Amino acid sequence: MSQEAGLWLVVAIGFAAANLPFVNDRVFGLLPYARVRSAIKPFWFRAIELLLLYGLSLVLGRAIEGRFGPASPQEWQFYAVTACLFVVAAYPGFVFRYLRRKPQQGA
Repeated sequence: MSQEAGLWLVVAIGFAAANLPFVNDRVFGLLPYARVRSAIKPFWFRAIELLLLYGLSLVLGRAIEGRFGPASPQEWQFYAVTACLFVVAAYPGFVFRYLRRKPQQGA
């Protein structure tokens, strides 16, 4: 894999991970949230899931970076900026879940 392909893979993983909590009601997209079919994940659970997926995408990005040479050390500024970018990348999923208009019945 080339460095450019590795970069785009990290970006794609980050975008998918940022939107995953909002596009379905499963935990990490795999496990059902509750045994009752009508149970919907609350927002606080989605926020925790978003935080954990951010950490997972950082680990995967670091592993891909390590394949091309020594990983460069990062300070708090890197994590602050990438956390903000991760939240911005989650915006399409947030809009899909909470701001999309539902079709009105009988209109």
